[in-house]
Amino acid sequence: MKQSAFIKINPADSVVVCLRPMTKGEIIEIDDKKIELLQDTPAGHKVLLEDAPEGKDIIKYGYPIGHARHDLKAGEWVNENNLKTNLAGTLEYEYKPVNEVLTIPNEGRTFKGYERKNGEVGIRNEVWIVPTVGCVNGIAEKLVEQLTKETNLEGIDAIHAWHHNFGCSQLSGDHENTRKVLRDICLHPNAGAVLVLSLGCENNQPDDFMKMLGDYDKDRIKLLVTQKVEGDELEEGMKILRELYALAKQDKRTEVPLSKLRVGLKCGGSDGFSGITANPLVGELSDYVVAQGGTSILTEVPEMFGAETILMNRCETTELFEQTVNLINNFKNYFLSHGEPVGENPSPGNKAGGISTLEDKALGCTQKCGRAPVSGVLEYGDRLQVNGLNLLSAPGNDLVAATALASAGCQMVLFTTGRGTPFGTFIPTMKISTNSDLYERKPNWIDFNAGVLTEGVEMKDLIRQFIDKVISVANGEPTRNEINGYQEIAIFKTGVTL
Repeated sequence: MKQSAFIKINPADSVVVCLRPMTKGEIIEIDDKKIELLQDTPAGHKVLLEDAPEGKDIIKYGYPIGHARHDLKAGEWVNENNLKTNLAGTLEYEYKPVNEVLTIPNEGRTFKGYERKNGEVGIRNEVWIVPTVGCVNGIAEKLVEQLTKETNLEGIDAIHAWHHNFGCSQLSGDHENTRKVLRDICLHPNAGAVLVLSLGCENNQPDDFMKMLGDYDKDRIKLLVTQKVEGDELEEGMKILRELYALAKQDKRTEVPLSKLRVGLKCGGSDGFSGITANPLVGELSDYVVAQGGTSILTEVPEMFGAETILMNRCETTELFEQTVNLINNFKNYFLSHGEPVGENPSPGNKAGGISTLEDKALGCTQKCGRAPVSGVLEYGDRLQVNGLNLLSAPGNDLVAATALASAGCQMVLFTTGRGTPFGTFIPTMKISTNSDLYERKPNWIDFNAGVLTEGVEMKDLIRQFIDKVISVANGEPTRNEINGYQEIAIFKTGVTL
């Protein structure tokens, strides 16, 4: 992408995006027209190219991102104060399949992962403690502390306890969501061994929970019910953990095909550059992984609103189309059932960064999944069943959505951001900055800079660097969130707490 003061993303757009701060009186020369800026306009924000009467759709990415709240003049700064969403309630959709075939060759690349007994592959070899209920979080933390001190992590990557506040006093859907996510964590291939730590009297009864794991590796996953321990539960927990650790430390990385790689696609703290730099870069990576036989998962359902038909029409079958319609409308009904509008999503940081409506956010957000066909649709807490591009039901909240991606089976999350964020979930959470300023200001947060795409670097060159970076992380290179120790989980809750 050549250096410029602005970019018109799609030929049909009625706005350009400023690539640097622009001042009142500057001239935009585009499409044989000269347009004078009527206000100072920050970088990442939009300038109108043609007069728009009240109610007229404003076009970006080739699609409407809302309509003018009042009459607007060419050269005006378009933002949340003069642009209103078109989103309202649920919709009926028509399947208009788009059968785009990826022409990316399978390069036969590999990474070094940990092959598990069930055929899945991890990119980390860690010992995890998974509480069935929040009441034993303190015990879990003590056990992590003791095992870390005793072993000094020799032969493994990390020891973690995945704290949460649930497992009891929940009903129906929330209770099952908690159980499914905890099950998914126990079965995740990034864990070489797992201690399931229970209290004993919780709603998430330990014996029933263990049955949920199915045909699991009983040498690598063990249960401790603390109420049944006579005496010191820490001592009993350490006995089990020593056995688990001894097994996990024997595991070695081996070369496996890239078809075993599963990446989660997520954005947060987005800005006006997200849909121009980092998200398209991740979209190229997603297509590359899918072309190698691997898997990517897109979630944040509310951030599909306004771009959902693009995803629906990429579904491989009518059944997948119908599942995607349900994915969208069920989430809209969730909003409406709580008396909330479906179009109120961009955060204050999003708006300050140049994202004015949910459609504006969604059309940029969905760039992360490239052009591949949709091969699978997952409900919250489901585990992956098919390779290729999958859609997953989860909210936009960063930690809840990233946890859901990891729970589905992703070994890492690719997280684009324009404002910056330090967090990580229970798998490596790689941060890709949308602009170079963030990359330079927050080197302790950011793993890769996509902002150079506005500074003359071509996508075809940067994607090769990014592919190498992702494979390096799969091979064991730690992400910034891992180095910082910023790792946690969050489970989606919608209902009553008793």
